[in-house]
Amino acid sequence: MTKVVLPAAELPIADALQLVEARLGSLLQSRESLLTDISTYLIGAGGKRVRPAVTIFIYRACGGSELRDIVDVAAALELIHSATLLHDDIIDGSEIRRGQDSAFRKYGLANTLVTGDFVFSRAFQLCARFEEKLINWAAEACISLTEGEVMQGRFRHNPAVTLDDYLEIISRKTASIFQQGARTAAHLAGAADGTVEAMAACGYNVGMTFQIIDDLLDVAGSEAHFGKPIGIDLRDGNPSLPVVLALRRDPEIGRIFVKSEPTPGEINAALIRIRESGVLSEVRELAAQYGVRACENLHALPASADRDHLLQLVDQLIARAA
Repeated sequence: MTKVVLPAAELPIADALQLVEARLGSLLQSRESLLTDISTYLIGAGGKRVRPAVTIFIYRACGGSELRDIVDVAAALELIHSATLLHDDIIDGSEIRRGQDSAFRKYGLANTLVTGDFVFSRAFQLCARFEEKLINWAAEACISLTEGEVMQGRFRHNPAVTLDDYLEIISRKTASIFQQGARTAAHLAGAADGTVEAMAACGYNVGMTFQIIDDLLDVAGSEAHFGKPIGIDLRDGNPSLPVVLALRRDPEIGRIFVKSEPTPGEINAALIRIRESGVLSEVRELAAQYGVRACENLHALPASADRDHLLQLVDQLIARAA
């Protein structure tokens, strides 16, 4: 009996994301089993999959219907993101990722580094079947990611970091891949140029919302609830938004932030001081502002179930910080 495959527009998002997962699994196979083991260890640990969900929703809301195209785009974006996580864990010396030992801790620096290269290469192998414009957009996202990583390193443990510096870092490291994924999705769906750019702006604003909320949860969240330690940014000296804002209010937080190896006690004390500083309401407000902009961008599209789902996704991102 022939299996019926629904068009992209009719497939429930959970099923569409399962197709992305299957595509990822096929792409992570290597003649060297260690590469397969390390890459599937990270990607198999899950993740929020917000990037592929946003990409698929925008594609369908813009009228796209070719399932293979958008699954490949979503998988390529997730591969790029996963490769950066492997490299980030090396840079930060992170021992935990997605509630389990990081690949860096489990497999070592050299093996994790080369696996990141392997995953990046698979992403661009997947992109190769698309037109030059789309490949260039993916490359631009990767360039932004690397520039953002270097910029973040420049401000690691540096109390001179400003709000503008922070916004530029996450614009490059996080929002760029959301932006290019949304732009690609609208273009592949055949949207007009103005709509393509409106969706690129939407992706950017969703990415900014996502990262600001993630930063907030690293200070105000619960390890038991989120399955990972909190205070990681402070430990690593990464200038997250709560830290950046609190540095201006409390010199003691700055004293701990500049330390290359703060003690667990110092981190816990700084987290309490950040929570008591009053900055978390500012963080929530800024996240909400980007969320509102993302929703405004979506009004460039006609009403549809997928547009509504994306509006709900933005609301859910913001609600995580409530």
